[in-house]
Amino acid sequence: MDLSELGWDFLFEEAYQQYKHRGLIPAKVGREDRGMYLLLSADGELAGEVSGRFRHEAVSKHDYPAVGDWVVADVLPQEQKATIQAVLPRKSSFVRKVAGGRTEGQVVAANVDVTFIVCGLDGGRNFNLRRTERYLTLARESETDPVLLLNKADLCPDVETCVQQAESVAAGVPIHTVSALKGTGLERIREHLGPGRSAVLLGPSGVGKSALINALLGEKRQTVNTQRKGDLQGRHTTTRRELVVLPDGGIVIDTPGMRELQMWGDEETVAQAFTDIEELAEQCRFRDCKHQGEPGCAVQDAVNQGILDAARFDSYLRLQREMAYVASRQDQRARNEAELKWKNIRKWTRQYYKERGHK
Repeated sequence: MDLSELGWDFLFEEAYQQYKHRGLIPAKVGREDRGMYLLLSADGELAGEVSGRFRHEAVSKHDYPAVGDWVVADVLPQEQKATIQAVLPRKSSFVRKVAGGRTEGQVVAANVDVTFIVCGLDGGRNFNLRRTERYLTLARESETDPVLLLNKADLCPDVETCVQQAESVAAGVPIHTVSALKGTGLERIREHLGPGRSAVLLGPSGVGKSALINALLGEKRQTVNTQRKGDLQGRHTTTRRELVVLPDGGIVIDTPGMRELQMWGDEETVAQAFTDIEELAEQCRFRDCKHQGEPGCAVQDAVNQGILDAARFDSYLRLQREMAYVASRQDQRARNEAELKWKNIRKWTRQYYKERGHK
């Protein structure tokens, strides 16, 4: 397998040099399932798992390999198995906060160039502007190029209106109407791919992510289940993140539908995703205006005049609060980890001198 077709370049080659003399090989994570990994290497596919030392030194989920990561590993060729020793530095990563109360990031996909945000135009909850804003915000944080795919266009009676609504929350983002079932619009998706380029498909269950990949492959890779009656939501056809190599170049990462998309990043990322509101804020009387009733607030004036959608403004404020909260928790976690680190160093130092008879 030619690693360059999977995105291997001189930056990864440079990072790999420190491991090369140890006989470790580079490989790309193609699938992850409960701590077991499918690795794609120059010698073919390998079943991998992290080493005991890796597990001991990992601080959080963010440190573990994710689909799309480049890793270095020891290989047992007779068994087609490998032990992952390290993850090479990522050039990008789509990260969300783990579900629940823990302040910890989870890497959904690594080393991707494009984030395809998939919506469904078949009614129900598959076309949700507020959810799209959340995906776009995290795509900005991941430093990838976001692209909005409006799938199932063949089932929509008014595609143009949906496109206009999408444009209202995705200024400057490419928006393509496609149909996995009819095979239309696929050439627009392929324009963002090519040899060595990677993309991740994100969106809730039922929007047709797996169907789009099947259409790009020109074959039925996996069964796409029918929708549930009543809410138009598809059953979970994808249960794990998986990398798929396309025959005409490029790779895509399929992901399970996300029931919960918690934010991860900082307030600056929200500003990048809501440039229309940020431009209005520059016209406010006070530079530190919070847009919460201050006199001369251009943002509130735009809402009152119907220039700015009130729901979009509410989403902007909500995401700002979420990001601010996550950032404060991240700072506290970093302080706690640093304190624990120095506590362990002091403990080791005392033990070291005690064993040598020093006071």
